[in-house]
Formats: sequence, structure tokens, C-alpha cells
Amino acid sequence: MTISTDGPSSGTSGAVLARRSVVAGAVGNFIEWYEFGVYAYFATTIAADFFTPQGGGAAEALVRTYASFALAFFFRPVGALLLGRVGDRYGRRPALIAAVLTMTAATTAIGLLPTYATVGAVAPWLLTALRIVQGLSAGGEFGGAVALMTESAPPGKRGVYGAWQSLTVAFGLLGGAGAATLVTSALTEGQVAVWGWRLPFLAALPMGLGALWLRLRLAESPAFVRAARADRVRVRIAPGASAKSTAGQAVSGPAAGQAVSGPAAAGESASARTVFAVVVGCGRLMAWSAAGYTFLVVLPTYLQQTVGRSAQQALLATVVANLGFAAAIVPAGALSDRLGRRPVMVTGAVLAALSALPLLHVVRAPGSPVWLTCGAVALAGALVGLLAGPGPAMLAEMFPTQARHTGLGVAYALANAVFSGCAGLLITELVRRTGNPDVPAYYVVVTCAVGALALATSRDDGHRGALRD
Repeated sequence: MTISTDGPSSGTSGAVLARRSVVAGAVGNFIEWYEFGVYAYFATTIAADFFTPQGGGAAEALVRTYASFALAFFFRPVGALLLGRVGDRYGRRPALIAAVLTMTAATTAIGLLPTYATVGAVAPWLLTALRIVQGLSAGGEFGGAVALMTESAPPGKRGVYGAWQSLTVAFGLLGGAGAATLVTSALTEGQVAVWGWRLPFLAALPMGLGALWLRLRLAESPAFVRAARADRVRVRIAPGASAKSTAGQAVSGPAAGQAVSGPAAAGESASARTVFAVVVGCGRLMAWSAAGYTFLVVLPTYLQQTVGRSAQQALLATVVANLGFAAAIVPAGALSDRLGRRPVMVTGAVLAALSALPLLHVVRAPGSPVWLTCGAVALAGALVGLLAGPGPAMLAEMFPTQARHTGLGVAYALANAVFSGCAGLLITELVRRTGNPDVPAYYVVVTCAVGALALATSRDDGHRGALRD
């Protein structure tokens, strides 16, 4: 196999390449979060179809559904490590192509799965297996896309360029909400339960083919090309060449966290620094991961199961929350290019911790006017946007080029596995056991408070310099 670090558009101008990098990098993230949003919005239906044998309780089935949801998140770090190594050795482009192919295939397959009523206990295992495949692909997606976007960004624009990756989270969740709204509005409740829920999953196939076309036309990251040439990594890898002979330095040094070649001891030290940076990165992402999933993904099921709102009301609240989230992301990224990542993200984490309980009370109150409820959920989304806008650039600035895909991808995946993937399971189970409807707010308060402390330790000048090669 021949892999080119220059890509098919190497003669195109830098500005055009940068714009293509944003579009091609973001489109896969859109599909990923579209699917995760659809899965969350149809969680109660999926629970009934796949996790509720005769005599099983609805609450128990929902917990199992969220357990499958969480399991996929815990495979994200594995995908981030596997595809991250590909991206750091051979380029962001091949890793991103593999990620979108895998995600599209798994999401489409979910729409074709037989239910418990058809194949019995095999059904939940098949669904869980596909969720694991999705977790692997999603884990490699974020690191490659953010590395590509930030490495292609003009000077002083990394916050804005990286923010587009977060913006596609909002677009993906909005797309999932829109698809769910369309299906639930056009079909009867019985039709949705039997086959209508499948349609949004099947819609991932044409979207994925479009994303694949964009990524096949994508040029390689300029920073990766420079780093590869500097370390004498061959631009074209001959068939049958061993990893040791063609990319030995990438294996023993840069891909493990080493910015430049050097002695083995220096490589080990660089690896230790990369591991430490991953751990620190997880702490700095805690507030974003926990508040984002609580306000943007868990909210619709919480409103239906705990508050007793209709599916349409829950979806409306989710759409408004994601609109507030989307509106704040790019401005927050731009502001971080001027002021730094730390002040913007710390502000978002502190405000989210302080406002979580009052906002939840407004949303839950039966007599709250619609405008007040919509304003509360929009504000909650906007606070998450303050974290998500600068977040990708902040992570990219923590790692050197030949460890960036792996490092930031694993940090993001671990944070999401622990603080996002477990959010639905933890909140649903605690509400069921304690009967306390304030559990989601308490979860946001604790995680955002700790996350704010971790963010306070970050550099306030990382936005001013160039990315480390």
C-alpha cells in the first residue's frame, strides 16, 4: 500500500487547504454525534426492543440501554490509541478515512438489527457489539480531526478552527433531534416502536458516503509532513516494508510522545510526559464532558422518565439547548484566541457549577412558562459552549506533532468514557434508587468544580505561540 503525506490536492493554496481540512475533519464528527444523539433520543424505544424480555421492567431496560451506551464510550480510548498510532505514523488522512468508514458501517447496521422479539437474547449482544465498533471509530475520529484542523489553522486562529470540531457536536445532536422529531411527528407511536426508529440510523449511510468522498480528496496536515520529513520518515511506504525499517523513529520516539529524535532515554522521558499530559488533559475536559452530556444528551430521557414530559416536549428542550450550545462555541473559540484558553474555559466551568441546580429547577417546574424553560436550557447549552469552543485547541497545544493525534485523542476519549459515557447510566440509576430529581444537577456541580480546578493549572499563553513540532 502506498500512502502519501501530501494528499491529492498538494498544489492547492494554503487557505483552500485549511478550509477543506475544517470541512473534511468536521463531517465525520457530525455523523458520530448524530448517531449518539439518535441513540439517546430513542433510548426508551431501544430499551423496549432490545433489553426488555417478557416480565422485564422499563426502568431496568433503560439502565441496560445506557450500560450499552457507556460500554461504547469505554472502547473509545482503545480506538484513539489504535487509530492515533496510524495518524501519528502515516498521517491524519488515512486514519480519518478508516474512522468514517467504520462509523458509517456500524451505524447503518444498527438500523438493520433484529430485535429481542425476533432473535431473543442475541439481539442485545448484537447491538452492544456494534456500539463497541462505533466506540472504536469515534475514539480515533476526534484526535485526527482536531490535529488536522489545528495544524492547518492560520496563526492566531487555532481556537476558531478547533471550535468547528465542537460545533459539529451541536450540529450532529441537532441533526439527531431533527431526525427523531421528523420520525415521531410523521409516524404513529406504534410505527415508531416497530420500525420508525430505524430510519435515522439508516440515514447515516448516505451521509457517510459523502464524508468518505471529502476525506479521499483531503490533503495531509502540513505539520505532519514537516515532522515526518524532519525525522526521515519515508513519505511513500513500500509494500512489505516493516514498521521498524520505514517508521522506526515514529515507533520508538515521536509516536510515543517524542517531538524530536534522540536517545532511547529521551524517548522514554517523552513518553512519560505524554502519559502525564493525557491524565492532565482528562481532568481539564471533565467539566466539558459531564456538563455537555447531562445538558445535551441525557436531558430528553430525564424529562420523559423523571419529569413526565412528552417526547415532543423533551425533544424541543434538547433542540433549544443545542442551539444555545452551538451559538456559543465559535465565539468562545475566537475569544480564546485573544484572551487564552484558560480564562474562557474556567469561566464556563464555574458558571455551569453555580447555575446547574437553579436551571434544573426551572426546567422541572410544572408551572414554568415556555419562554423561561427554553431560556434556561439555552443558557445551559451556552455554558457548555464556553468549554467546548476553546477545548480542542487547548488539547492540541498540550502535545507535540508526532504524539498529537494519539495524545489528544486518548485524553478526550478517556474523559468522555468516564464523565460522559457513564452520565446517563449513573444519573438514571441514582434517580431510580434515591428518588431525588436533583441528581443531574449535583453531578454537574461536582464535576465542573473539580474541572475548573484542573483548568486553572493550564498555561495562559499557549494560544500565542506555534504548535510544537
